[in-house]
Amino acid sequence: MRLLKLVPDDTNIRFLRLRVPFYIFSCLLIVGAWALILGKGLNFGVDFAGGMELRATFTESSEAPIGEIRDRLGNLGYGTPVVQQFGDPNQVSIRVQLPDEVAQDKEAAQVIANRIVEEMKQGHPDFRLDGNDNVSGKVSDEFRGDAVLALVLAMLGVALYIWVRFEWQFGVGGLFALFHDVSLALGMFALFEMEFSLQSIAAILAIIGYSLNDTIVVYDRIRENLKKYRKMPLVELLDLSVNETLARTVMTSLTLGVALLPLLLFGPASLFSMIAAIFLGLVVGTYSSVYMAAPILIWLGVNSDSFVPDETATEAQEKAARQLS
Repeated sequence: MRLLKLVPDDTNIRFLRLRVPFYIFSCLLIVGAWALILGKGLNFGVDFAGGMELRATFTESSEAPIGEIRDRLGNLGYGTPVVQQFGDPNQVSIRVQLPDEVAQDKEAAQVIANRIVEEMKQGHPDFRLDGNDNVSGKVSDEFRGDAVLALVLAMLGVALYIWVRFEWQFGVGGLFALFHDVSLALGMFALFEMEFSLQSIAAILAIIGYSLNDTIVVYDRIRENLKKYRKMPLVELLDLSVNETLARTVMTSLTLGVALLPLLLFGPASLFSMIAAIFLGLVVGTYSSVYMAAPILIWLGVNSDSFVPDETATEAQEKAARQLS
């Protein structure tokens, strides 16, 4: 029985021939992503925004009356409620801001939740409360701070690890590839107004882990080839290294994609944003290891001597003596 090979052994694709157009394209994507994040903002879930979130279903309706819900709840005096479809068309997520003292008092928060349910049932007897959560503004601020710190430390730790294991140029390349992947993932959350919660942070950390793994595989082969082919031009050597790891990259990405796709299409709505972010990270992580992490080594001055240890004074004297004899 012959083994299935998705990538032939003698693959010789000149990936780096298009390194400049793809770099420009990626830089434009990063700028666009941050323009969306800073301009449009992220749709923070109750973990980061604070307040109360209620998840409900209109059991006898095909679609939730989102506009009517906003109007009804807007008259209760809890500020402007954020009402969004959640899962099926007849399911909604209702988020209202609460004072810290109320959010920390479970009984007081439950009184407000009951009032919202009663208000909705007056016009819609089929309104069913599926669950509710509440987080105070102080706790949500701490969550946001901890999340940003976790992401920054993870990226810096990864860059430091690559720097120590390889050379500083590889650390910069790995960090830039991670910044590219994380920026696009955050941009996706802003573009589609997907809820950004603690689960989203877990998804981004998973993206960092996958992207790091893929980048290190490529970097490891580059390091081996730099020692093996000392006279080969760097562009050809990078192409060779990417081609030699291509089968492993494709197989890893496909197997992960096959595992994620059913969850993305048929999984629970509460996990959709998390799975979508990991799926996007799978694609951009593979792309960035080829077109972000590898080409930047050319512009950072990596050459065939990068992994050759410096000659000591004793070795230099012995070498000079051999040349004179």
